[in-house]
Amino acid sequence: MTELVKIEGFRIGQEGTGMVVLVPKRDLTDLFMDKHIKTAEIRFYDGRTITAEQRKKAYATMADIAKWTGEMPEIMKEWLKYLHIARTGSEYFSLSNCSVDTAREFINTILDYALEMGIELTDFAVNRTDDTNRYLYSCIKNKRCAVCGRDGEVHHVDTIGMGNDRRKVDDSKYRKICLCRRHHTEIHTIGTVSFQEKYHVYGIEGKYDKNIRN
Repeated sequence: MTELVKIEGFRIGQEGTGMVVLVPKRDLTDLFMDKHIKTAEIRFYDGRTITAEQRKKAYATMADIAKWTGEMPEIMKEWLKYLHIARTGSEYFSLSNCSVDTAREFINTILDYALEMGIELTDFAVNRTDDTNRYLYSCIKNKRCAVCGRDGEVHHVDTIGMGNDRRKVDDSKYRKICLCRRHHTEIHTIGTVSFQEKYHVYGIEGKYDKNIRN
């Protein structure tokens, strides 16, 4: 079940943040007594609604996906919204008045889908994202170039070092980015700083599929 609650107070302690919440006009005694509820999922809403820029990014990406599938844009929009709901547990939402956070998460979902399916977009995907780190992670996960979306390979921004066996080194603390052969060659040619300034992408830390090699 999902309920809209009011946060009436909070305090910071050594173990984290404690909150006092109110579920208006609901008696949840049976729920807590009979089912022994101890944990809950919480979403924070700060009152901000989807921005014009977010809406523009979402609709442009949905249009590219619809063109690739051959489906009508309105039908594709609904399908993608339900895909997002299935993947995140979100409630049904409207792109006319949803929250900024919901819009950001939806853009993440449809860009993930485009990367998974190898869908070519009419603009660089990094210009469509509302969460660059998440997009760059998804590129590594799906083995797609962070610049153009083509099949990619991992480039280590922080070099592992000569003589080290990459199969054994834990590279989770090394910055890395997924790039196609063309853009991999380019970053070595013009240098990391110039490449980042040109394409607005950069290396991120974290685990990745060890089957990808550069």
